[in-house]
Amino acid sequence: MYIQNSEKDCLPPLALELASAKGWDTFTRVLMLAGKALPALPEQQRTHDNSVEGCESPVWLCVSDGEIMAYSPSKIIRGVLAVLLERANSLTAEQRSTFDYAAYLEQCQLSRYLSQSRGNGITAVINALKRQ
Repeated sequence: MYIQNSEKDCLPPLALELASAKGWDTFTRVLMLAGKALPALPEQQRTHDNSVEGCESPVWLCVSDGEIMAYSPSKIIRGVLAVLLERANSLTAEQRSTFDYAAYLEQCQLSRYLSQSRGNGITAVINALKRQ
């Protein structure tokens, strides 16, 4: 998918870096580094109430000090969470509830690299984000 400059200009830094990545290796490196840089969700926040059901790998998501935080032991999923949170935390609760995350993932090139099982889990994460 070709992304026009006007669309790229609207992307936050991490999403823009992914959208501009040339090739699978570069894309994966950027995604893994994003996951590594994602602030860790404290152990006490990784509870059943904060878990996102429907994910192949465990995912926890919660609001802490007004910011949405998330964690997964999967390096790839942590990277995807970093990209989603970069946008979600820039939106109001009302904006998050109506934001087109699928189009956003397309703009970042993420949707083309997600397997069906990961895609199903990310859909569950997106639904949880919309409720925050």
